Amino acid sequence: MPLYEHVFIARQDLSNAQAEGLVEHFSTVLSDNGGKVVDSEYWGVKTMAYKINKNRKGHYAYLRTDAPAPAVQEMERLMRLHEDVMRVLTVKVDAHNEGPSVQMQKRDDRDRGDRGDRGDRGDRGDRFDRRR
Repeated sequence: MPLYEHVFIARQDLSNAQAEGLVEHFSTVLSDNGGKVVDSEYWGVKTMAYKINKNRKGHYAYLRTDAPAPAVQEMERLMRLHEDVMRVLTVKVDAHNEGPSVQMQKRDDRDRGDRGDRGDRGDRGDRFDRRR
């Protein structure tokens, strides 16, 4: 079956338990239609770049799924109809990454692993030298 990653944003005035309940609800919808949730993460309340429906913040949740396309379409349809869900993003992936998502990793772990050696940058003072 195809692999998908889903992120959705729920309204900020929900409690943490209600937001996590939405994750469980949509996981049940997916499993009832022949799919399965490989992993789910609740990212918490985060500030958004712009207002959505007069909300500055939202509860973010992430799902990794292994499901047929009709099951994903049904889950997305119900997410878009749900009054507490503001935005939905679904991406089809070739393989799921092992371990926690980038949002759940500590900042120090993210910075060290991906950036690698930045090499010799030379003398950077030249461009700030303001000789007239």
